[in-house]
Amino acid sequence: MDNSRTLTRADLAESVYKEVGLSRNESSDLVEVVLKEISDALIGGKTVKISSFGSFSIREKGQRIGRNPKTGVEVPILPRKVLVFRASHVLKDRINNRA
Repeated sequence: MDNSRTLTRADLAESVYKEVGLSRNESSDLVEVVLKEISDALIGGKTVKISSFGSFSIREKGQRIGRNPKTGVEVPILPRKVLVFRASHVLKDRINNRA
């Protein structure tokens, strides 16, 4: 794959099609099911751990005061949930060409 572009759902489905041997439609459906399961688990407050890849979780951020960079005026930043990804050591090593 070209390093300068983004990996898309279609790219994932095409890889499943080539590697697993399912039809293109079945491959696309499989990718959608996996992504939906991950999304639903995160929405439900669960942590998603994928062995040798990493873990996804939701973190609560409290309200705080921020500053508008253009005007310098202080503004409240409301509490919110953020998605956090922590790469596994296996993935970090692969990224750094150590495995």
